[in-house]
Order: sequence, then structure tokens, then C-alpha cells
Amino acid sequence: MTLLHVSSRLLATAALGAVLMTAAPAVAKEKAAPAAAPAAKPELGMFGFDIAGMDSSVQPGDDFYAYANGTWAKNTTIPADKSNYGMFTALGDLSQQRTREILDAAKADPNSMIGRNYAAYLDGAAVEAKGLAPIQPWLAKIRTVDKPGLAVLLAEADRSGVQHFFGGFVGQDDKNPEVYIYTLFQGGIGMPDRDFYLKDNERNAKLQAAYLKHLENVLTLAGEANAAARAKAIYDFEKQIATVHWDKNDSSDATKVYNKMTIAELAAAAPGFDWATFIRGLGVNEDSLLVSQPSAFTGEAKLLAEAPIAVIRDALMVRSLDGFSGVLPEKFAQESFSFYGTALSGTPQMQERWKRAVDFTTGNLGEAVGQDYVAKYFPPQTKAAMDELVKNVLGAMGRRIDGLAWMQPATKAKAKQKLANFTTKIGYPERWKDYSKLEIKADDLFGNALRSNQFAHDDNISRLGGPIRRWEWGMTPMTVNAYANFGMNEIVFPAAILQPPFFDPHADPAINYGGIGAVIGHEISHHFDDQGAKYDETGKLADWWTPADVAEFEAAGKALIAQYDAYEVLPGEKLDGTFTLGENIGDLAGLTVAYDAYKASLGGKEAPVLGGLTGDQRFFLGWAQVWRRNYRDQNLSQRITTDPHSPSIQRTWVSRNLDPWYKAYQIKEGQKLYLAPKDRVRIW
Repeated sequence: MTLLHVSSRLLATAALGAVLMTAAPAVAKEKAAPAAAPAAKPELGMFGFDIAGMDSSVQPGDDFYAYANGTWAKNTTIPADKSNYGMFTALGDLSQQRTREILDAAKADPNSMIGRNYAAYLDGAAVEAKGLAPIQPWLAKIRTVDKPGLAVLLAEADRSGVQHFFGGFVGQDDKNPEVYIYTLFQGGIGMPDRDFYLKDNERNAKLQAAYLKHLENVLTLAGEANAAARAKAIYDFEKQIATVHWDKNDSSDATKVYNKMTIAELAAAAPGFDWATFIRGLGVNEDSLLVSQPSAFTGEAKLLAEAPIAVIRDALMVRSLDGFSGVLPEKFAQESFSFYGTALSGTPQMQERWKRAVDFTTGNLGEAVGQDYVAKYFPPQTKAAMDELVKNVLGAMGRRIDGLAWMQPATKAKAKQKLANFTTKIGYPERWKDYSKLEIKADDLFGNALRSNQFAHDDNISRLGGPIRRWEWGMTPMTVNAYANFGMNEIVFPAAILQPPFFDPHADPAINYGGIGAVIGHEISHHFDDQGAKYDETGKLADWWTPADVAEFEAAGKALIAQYDAYEVLPGEKLDGTFTLGENIGDLAGLTVAYDAYKASLGGKEAPVLGGLTGDQRFFLGWAQVWRRNYRDQNLSQRITTDPHSPSIQRTWVSRNLDPWYKAYQIKEGQKLYLAPKDRVRIW
């Protein structure tokens, strides 16, 4: 998952499919003369759904995920180079292969920037021959930095793409969205979340030992002496930093993280570090900035002031070698993967070099690659069909707002205005990023990585003082994902997700509405979830709900939190309903709104029965199919701590809150997913 501005939400997903079979339990018998499937054949099965992947031995009311996907789950092996596998990863593989074909053709052209970048990565022999020589000038700076020079060095690290003790970016000012501002956020730890350092359990104990060994191994590979003791000092320092970090729930709260300060005010609140030199070294000339977690900066500045410079140097050295491991000799890539891929996520095998080369090129030059990708793989008719679907789902959301019993009329009017102000981006940017100032060489992989990082940093900083770039995208067309951006009041759907099973123009509409329709509804609803609802129709962080609205909304949210808190995903590991609330609201609202849109699309007519399934049954199966995903236990455990999305099984189960799901499958009291009508959470 990509890190966007705190006011941007991303949708993460998964699943796979194919073929058809006979109906499973709780499906309707075919009526007199069922209408034919769509004229053009869909990619999956008879009407766009993989019936063969269902498990008819499971009752929908006991486990809807297993009913819809059980046979697929049993028969699908996670590839050795993946921590999980499902629909999103399957489409990701397809996108990667298609991009490879584009880059293989481009690498023969010396005038192709994307070709040179790709060729440089593929030339592993050249990387091995150079060894650590390309990064040595940077490591030399780290080895000789003193406390007075630390602020200058960290600014250079930021520009070079090296993560350190805090990070930042230029984004919209949440309370003045027509202006860009620089935002600082906490950093300084090498594991994904403070909980990995601070929560005592068997899983974390193993990860801590593996991470400590990783720190030692990186120092050893770099030729450093006394690596074990130095690694322990780094780990102890990071654990101190973890103690001052905000937790994930506070860090996800748009109101709590909005803290505007001048540089002088930050210096007074977090003494012990030269903030002015650091901020100016980034290229930021404005005096105001946003500090996401003020108390964390107070704590980190104190720790930096007190820590031995040798420990700070070593921490920066490891972070640099890890960050650039993919463009250094293979032993560094393998070592980084051994912790972040295997120990943390359970992935046994690193990706082949061509796959890493594709990812590296799309990471550096995504929109340059994207132009060729959409020309080849995203036909205009797909964009047009998606446009129509989005309009229908937006219309359904508007009707939902009109019908809310708990929302006050004045708030409804503002909500409708916000909906009317939405921008929808489909497929690819209308204006492509200009990479002409970026130098890419076919024989300089490390230099390409460094210059690309510097280019991205400088481009980000150049936003300051300029107009809002409403044409920009936070994802490439090849990304199998979608997102909502609160400040821009937009929803965005890259080309690569607009494929089966999410969307197939030739599939039965019920499948499309249950798949991409619910994804559209999910992203729309993010603008009205526990954080998105804090932004008004202009994208401004503002109080526009009445106290009565807020009370009703929070009560429904608490019920959804309790529902997800009860799910034990692994033995002894339950979901955090508060942390996942925004995404769970997105799933609940998205499915609800997509269902309304589907019913409206029928124009009052009854949907045909196809393959022994009613329209409503197919709609909910379309939802369940896109969430197919098998996880390695380590990856699933990590996600419980770090991913604001619930795992796929629990995402599928959100259907238990919708009355039509009960009617479609004749769900009865006593079945495991049954909720009494009064206990079904209804928000939108």
C-alpha cells in the first residue's frame, strides 16, 4: 500500500476466479424462461462469476466467504514470492507481465527513458561489479557527521529517499485546501509499528530477535566491526523512539494530527534538534507547517540530543543500506528481504529480478510507463462503461442521504452538495507527469534510484506556493487499487483494477455492481466515514454536522467497532474495530449503495435467474468474489497490527448487516452470521 496524505484513504483488496458449475444451497430454482447472459461473452464463466470456486457444502449464513470462495481457497496455492494471493494479486501479476512486455520492447531503444531504467536494473552483473562503490560517498557522510551537522545531513537524506527519524511531504492544508503546506510525521523505527517493539507476545518476541539479527547482518555486510553490539544499540534506540510514538488510532485521526506551527514554535516544543536548518534544507521556505504528532517530535528531539552520535550514524547507515538494497549487490537485497519479506510477512522467496525491475521502473517513472499501458490495455469503451456505473452509484448515494432518518435536513443539504462537488478520475491522468528533467542512464542503477528520489522530492516541494494540482494522481494506471482523496473531494480508479472480477463490460450487471460498484461505493463513502465526514464540500477540515448528527453517527460506528472487535482472525489475535472503522464503514456503505444502484438499474423489472442464481444472489457473490485471498499467517498477523482494512473473510461478512442478503439466501436465526434486525448496523 502506498502512503498518501492523511486525508487520503486507500482501498486494499484481493481474490481470483473462472468457470461455472451447478447451483449451491439456498439458490433459487430457475423461473420459466431466464433471460440470456450478455451477448458478448464475459471473461469468467457464463455471466462473469466463477461458480466453480464456491463451496456448496457451506451454508451462506454460517460463512458467506467460504460458501462463495471455499473451493477456490482450498485449491489455490500462494506463490513462493508472495505473502498472500487473491484477486488483487492475480491482477497485479497480470499488470506486471503486461508492463514487462512494454519494457522489454522499450529497452532496445536507447532514446527510451523507461527502457534505460529497466535495462539498468536487469544488468545484475554490473551491479555486482560495482559493489558498494556507488553508495560509499553517502555512507562516508554518515560516518563523519557530528551533532551540529545532523540537521543538514537529515535534510539530504530526505531528498535522497532515505527514511530516518521523521518524514514529511507537501500536501493540501486540511483547513485551507486551496493552499499547499509541508507536513511532518513521526519516524525512526525500522519495524512497521510501535506495537512490534512494545507489545509483549510470542509473535513480537520472534520478530524482535529477527530484526536485531537483521541489523547485525546489514552492518556486517557493510564491513563494519563489532556488528552485534552496534545492532543492539540501534535496536534499543529505536525502542526508545517507539515509546514516544503516537499509536495508530491517534495517528489516523484527522483532527488530532492537524497541528499548525511555525518553525520557531516547533523548535520551542521540541528542543534539542535544529529544526530551522532541517526544514530549510528540504527546500521549504514557508514558515508554517503541520506537525502530525507533536509530543512524538518532542520525545524524538530529546532522544536525538541525548543519543551517542555513533548510534545515530549506525541507524542511518542501516536505513540507507536497506532503503537502497534493491539497487545494491544481491546480498543486500536478500538480507533486506529475509527480514521484511520472510520474517515479517512469511514470504519464502524473493521475486525474480525481472519483476523487481518492472516494479522499480513503475516506481520511478510510473506515468511514463502508464501512457503505453493505457494505450494498449484500457479501451475507451471500458472508461465509458465505468463512467456510467459511477454516475449510477453516486445517484444511489444521493438517494440514501435523502432517506436518512438520523441526519438533520441542513446537514443533508451540505452532504448532497459535497456529493455534487465530487471529481471522479477513471483509468489514467488527463495530464501526464513530465520527467524531462530526470536523468536516467542504462549503466547507472544506483544513480537512477538516487536521482529519481531527488526528482520526486523536488517535485513535491515545488508545489509550495503554487496552485493546487488537481490533475495529479496518487497511483499509476498499472496499480490494482483505488482511493479517495478528501482534500480534492475526489474518487480515483486506476485502469488496472477495471478488469474481471471487479469489472467486465460483458458480465451480468449484478456481478459488476457487487464488484466494482461496491468498490465505487466504498470510495464515495470514505468521504463520509469517521474521518472523511470531517471534510466539507470544498475539501476543508471543518465541523459541518450538527451535534445530533455526530451522536447518531458515532453510535452506529461504535456498534460496527464492537462487531469487528469480536472477530478472532488468528488464535489470540483479534481485529481492532476502532483502527479498521473507516474501511469497515466503507465496505458497509459501499455494498449498501451499490445494491441500491443495482436495483435502480433494473428499472423496476425482476432480474433474470442465471446459473440457478437470482440477481440478488449474484450481486452478493460478486462482492464476495473480489475479496478472495489466501494469507500466510505471518502476513495476516502483521496486517492485524498495521492494515486499516479488515482481512478478506471479515470484509465479505459485512453483508450480514444488509437485510436483502438475508432474503436472498434465506438466512435463518441460529446460523453463525445471523444478526437480529436490531443488531444489524445501518449507517448510510
